[in-house]
Amino acid sequence: MTECRKNEGQKHHHGGRSSERILDKNEILANLSIMPGQVVLDAGCGNGYMAKEFAKLSGEGGAVYALDPDAEAIDILQAKMAGTNIEAFVGDITEETRLGESSLDLIYLCTVIHGFSEKQMEGFLKEVKRLLKPGGRLAVVEIKKEETRFGPPLKIRFSPEELKQAISLTPTSLIDIGQAFYMQIFEMSKG
Repeated sequence: MTECRKNEGQKHHHGGRSSERILDKNEILANLSIMPGQVVLDAGCGNGYMAKEFAKLSGEGGAVYALDPDAEAIDILQAKMAGTNIEAFVGDITEETRLGESSLDLIYLCTVIHGFSEKQMEGFLKEVKRLLKPGGRLAVVEIKKEETRFGPPLKIRFSPEELKQAISLTPTSLIDIGQAFYMQIFEMSKG
């Protein structure tokens, strides 16, 4: 664990801000290879813009769960998504959710992990391992650990190498998804 994980007791808040305008959504979707029938969790979904994209790809036979601790954001998303394959609910990926064990093909987390304390990271990893099917994937989008006009302080950002050290799953690919962002994909062991 990197030494910068000292924000015990702090909650991560997106403050209503969305990364939608500055991420290369098409590059993200192309590299996630979501197939019809898959079950996806957008953890820390905010306004749900990626959950909507995941829902299109997973189709009627699939399911998308949109999870966020912000009850107001979830209320808005629930109203907009009635009758779709998206189920939005209030929750925290650093704690046990109501989702079933080994039920997910993909967990997507965008610009959230840098806000986790050590204790939250432990809870996150435990829940990810509980939720992913064998061979399931975790996709983590983060802001590069370099000077940018926006984003959290450098000391709490993860470089790709630091992220690989912090997440005890098998790293499979690293993708550049915008001027200041990268996506690291991990896989749950199949055995």
